[in-house]
Amino acid sequence: MVEIEVANRSGAELDTAAAAELIRGVLHAEGIDDGELGFQLVAPEEIRALKREHLGIDEETDALAFPIDGREPVPDGLPRQLGDVVLCPQVVGDAWRAPLVHAVLHLVGYDHGSEMEDRERAHA
Repeated sequence: MVEIEVANRSGAELDTAAAAELIRGVLHAEGIDDGELGFQLVAPEEIRALKREHLGIDEETDALAFPIDGREPVPDGLPRQLGDVVLCPQVVGDAWRAPLVHAVLHLVGYDHGSEMEDRERAHA
């Protein structure tokens, strides 16, 4: 099973159980049923700082992905470290599912483009 470590520093509410279920569903559909993933909920200032630091763009965003292992082989006996998904509830509001799916797909190696869009539609 994919273990999800949740941290909410956003000051906002979000149904993290539903989010974890969605994350596991996307990963399962992508052939990944084991591993570890961090799911961070952050305030607009923090996601802006992360985007500026890691992407060089100074703006708030809905979600970011920081992949580690993706689909790469991992040594026997070690858990797959999928990486971290960072979501800003204040930016996404009630429409958090699509940005979360998008970020999880980045963790498993998809880049922007038609293949990513096809996978997003499959998980809608």
